[in-house]
Amino acid sequence: MNENKFTRFFDHFASKATKATGSSGAFLLASLSIIVWLVTGPIFDYSDTWQLIINTSTTIITFLMVFLIQKAQNKDSLAMQIKLNELLAVNRKASNRLLNVEDLTEEELQKLHQFFCKLAEESKNEATLSESHSIEEAQDIHEDKVAAMHERIASRKNPRKQPANK
Repeated sequence: MNENKFTRFFDHFASKATKATGSSGAFLLASLSIIVWLVTGPIFDYSDTWQLIINTSTTIITFLMVFLIQKAQNKDSLAMQIKLNELLAVNRKASNRLLNVEDLTEEELQKLHQFFCKLAEESKNEATLSESHSIEEAQDIHEDKVAAMHERIASRKNPRKQPANK
């Protein structure tokens, strides 16, 4: 990937900030800040400036945290999708059409969801729990198995040439 220095710096910073702000220490610091602000209320006579300090501080922190949280969620979501895609790709019976399903439109996702709801209902009538369905028909899976079997047979008939013995 072609990333510039700023992007790498921001990714590093965002990762560290996300870990730090999600820690118990960050919660404790925020709680102590609120307590200090409350304790100083009588000292500053509960003035408008005293109120403005907490309002401005929390608004700024909230504004920045929205972007930091979204960055972390985007990264986590992408990592999860890659992991799921890997599992789908290596599972012979899983539908490869589900790879990158997150790129479908809302309408397409709803149709797919309805399909799987229907499969779930149908599976309640199955004789055993080990039976499963996929988007592809059983015929497709059977054809794949037959093709694999023919490939194995062909490879046995035409073994690779062995190096000559000396």
